[in-house]
Amino acid sequence: MFDMATLPKILISTLVFVLLGILVFAVAFLLIVKITPFSIRKEIEEDQNTALAIVIGSVILGLAWIISAAIHG
Repeated sequence: MFDMATLPKILISTLVFVLLGILVFAVAFLLIVKITPFSIRKEIEEDQNTALAIVIGSVILGLAWIISAAIHG
């Protein structure tokens, strides 16, 4: 467990990891958008491209596992 003296330290480290995780996700998504020769939004929303949605979701899950391992490692 923890005492109240360590709570601010835990909250700050949690916020730092959350911000870093969000930043990594944003950079990864921007890279995917820039690399692909088509509109990801159009393919998923208008054309109902389920395969592309699964690939994007897999990338997000992969990044989540890597970030989680870095935090707990």
